[in-house]
Amino acid sequence: MSKGMKTGLIVLAIIVVLGIMAYSGFVGAYNNIVTMEEGVTAQWGQVQNVYQRRSDLIPNLVATVKGYASHEAEVLESVTQARSRVGGTVTVSDDILNDPVAFKRYQQAQNELGGALQRLLMVTENYPELKANESFLALQDQLEGTENRITVERKRFNDAVRAFNTAIRRFPASLIANMGGFRTKAYFEADSNAQSAPQVSFE
Repeated sequence: MSKGMKTGLIVLAIIVVLGIMAYSGFVGAYNNIVTMEEGVTAQWGQVQNVYQRRSDLIPNLVATVKGYASHEAEVLESVTQARSRVGGTVTVSDDILNDPVAFKRYQQAQNELGGALQRLLMVTENYPELKANESFLALQDQLEGTENRITVERKRFNDAVRAFNTAIRRFPASLIANMGGFRTKAYFEADSNAQSAPQVSFE
């Protein structure tokens, strides 16, 4: 075998090895992006679960408060309307994660519901008999626990989104993300009024 042919084979082997390495790197990066996007989707499901739990508590809470404070019609109605805007079932398509405008509307509706619930629980301070009602106390405890879970799950969602968004913006993963059609996801924005756990004093 001539020297030139040996050199050619070596160059060809190097090209093949580099090609395999590049392909492996591409596949690895693509699979990593897919895994991270699935993580965002899974965490989104957790957020929706806790929002659904809150939504499910509202009818019983409103009915219990109405039994003691029926003339607080405006406050009761605001909670009912806010829940209606969110929808009885809060689960929505994962497509919302790729639509910042729709995601913002969803967040705003949930924030309004959280704010309406806070106002409702503030009103209950004026009704000692209601505050002593075991059913109300149980619902209030469940609601506070749910609000805390909402805060936790939203943070975990934001963490997953931050990791995903960072990954697809870094070079060379950004090239793969563009070719694969991956887009950055929206974050939940802090809303201290609507998202903090309702504070009700029973003293």
